Amino acid sequence: MAEPERIVVGAIAGAFGVHGEVRLKSFCAEPEAIASYGPLFAEDGRRFRVTLTRPIPNGFAARLSGIASREAAEALKGTPLYVGREALPALGDDEFYHADLIGLTVLDTGGTPVGEVTAVHNHGAGDLLEVRRPGPKPAVLLPFTRAIVPTVDLARRRIIADIPEGLFE
Repeated sequence: MAEPERIVVGAIAGAFGVHGEVRLKSFCAEPEAIASYGPLFAEDGRRFRVTLTRPIPNGFAARLSGIASREAAEALKGTPLYVGREALPALGDDEFYHADLIGLTVLDTGGTPVGEVTAVHNHGAGDLLEVRRPGPKPAVLLPFTRAIVPTVDLARRRIIADIPEGLFE
């Protein structure tokens, strides 16, 4: 049986205090929801039950099952945390998990392939698709708005983009 698909929902940013709490970054639309998805998994297969103890700048202080010392918490610094896709809420129309966009082919409005989505970034002003172009050309950040990306076709693994003039030059 195939392993269920896992989605990154957060990461451990380091230890918080001396009693085993961690600094937890949440990548969820509702940041506190990270604790409600059930156990979270590390890449090495470890499972953690998460209890948020309080909000802190850029995340939460949290307790993870099995982590009782500052040293154990600090050893987890940089660890991404995953949840099975089945635990995530269903999305509405025109909503997408970032993981579903990565790897999609980007076509211009004439149907010409222009690259592939390699990452999704958000620096506070909306999502940006990082598009790797063929050959030695540098990657481009494409705003992920309805005006610029009118079509996302997950079934056919492609995006149709109305690319602003000069962006891909």
